[in-house]
Amino acid sequence: MHHIAVIGAGITGVTSAYALRKLGYEVTVIDRQRYCGMETSYANGGQLSASNAEVWNNTATLIKGIRWMFTRDAPLLVNPAFSWHKYSWMMEFVRNVPNYRRNTVETTRLAIEAREHLYRIAEEEGIAFDLERRGILHVYHDRKSFEAGRRVSRLLREGGLERREVTPEEARAIEPALREDCYGGFYTPSDATGDIHKFTRGLADACMRMGVAFRMDAEVQAIRPAGARHSLLLASTGANGNRQHRLARDVDATRQDVAGHSGAHLDSLQADAVVICAGVASRRFAAMLGDRVNIYPVKGYSITVGLDDEASVRAAPWVSLLDEEAKIVTSRLGEHRFRVAGTAEFNGFNKDIRADRIQPLVDWVRRSFPDVDTEQVVPWAGLRPMMPDMMPRVRAGSRPGVFYNTGHGHLGWTLSPITAHLLSAAVQERLAAA
Repeated sequence: MHHIAVIGAGITGVTSAYALRKLGYEVTVIDRQRYCGMETSYANGGQLSASNAEVWNNTATLIKGIRWMFTRDAPLLVNPAFSWHKYSWMMEFVRNVPNYRRNTVETTRLAIEAREHLYRIAEEEGIAFDLERRGILHVYHDRKSFEAGRRVSRLLREGGLERREVTPEEARAIEPALREDCYGGFYTPSDATGDIHKFTRGLADACMRMGVAFRMDAEVQAIRPAGARHSLLLASTGANGNRQHRLARDVDATRQDVAGHSGAHLDSLQADAVVICAGVASRRFAAMLGDRVNIYPVKGYSITVGLDDEASVRAAPWVSLLDEEAKIVTSRLGEHRFRVAGTAEFNGFNKDIRADRIQPLVDWVRRSFPDVDTEQVVPWAGLRPMMPDMMPRVRAGSRPGVFYNTGHGHLGWTLSPITAHLLSAAVQERLAAA
């Protein structure tokens, strides 16, 4: 039986491990965090949204990015400080503008298929994750943006998505909690929402029941050829949580202690194949393996509003919303939690939670749903792993036995079930031929 190491225990890593184990492989998942789903898969917007499959490579996005560059609370914010990675990534992003239509249609098709995989997995494994299959309502506040939405809808329909126009009155009928006036909207009844963290942890539990091993609190320091196999050098940590980030030299023995790093030691793991599902860290691992996967970390923010009184429970919407003007999405996560997310920030590997980026989310809730109490608000920030063409990378690497399932951008939660399926099929084909 082939042994496969999956690097990353977020949504893409865990779905990949599940799909590979279903094919009969021995699987080990490795992650630097203590638990699964603790980084970008922790508190995103919650939408399972084929209706949000439009890629960002268009002229309108470029114009908005330039206009908003020096507005601290803008939905899209670029730190102008020079970074070769950032600006070279942006040049590739611009070069992919001609692929906007093709990539949007393809992403829509993948998202539609992904939902069916996710629902089946959740049912088979009994995963409870606050799933709400009430659709997603996109709300527009002016004619110009609504007409742009019509153009996007044509592409989504080309990809097979059912999405219909609604009047302001129909929008309020779909979600009675809506208070603000709008020009119109688009409703996608087949979309859904759920708690990505609960799903990831639930699926990880299912993987463990199936025999998947999890190596948590383990940093992958190097991936070296070992004959026809791969040797992964891991830096593990003790209960104090101090991680060892320096690669020790000439370490051949398994579990050899690293001098000067209390609680840390090096360990090696042998595998027939390696799958990179490491989010924004995937670029670094690809470089170790002789590949180029040009992921850039695009920060997003969310708040989780505790609905702790009856008035708030009644006032918060159940149907998922996307406010086109504010670029804000919402999800109702059970009776007593309301998730609000948005913004895209190009600022490198920075996960600081900035008050001036959180405040617009809180203000939007107060303005849109004034009866929702915002005393209990939990802020969060995560880094979306974005490719310049906005398309995930699901492919074999240049070295035998190396595979990638990464770069899902703002649609990791939506696309992960189908990319895991495609990844496992690619692994099976390559290993069978080896």
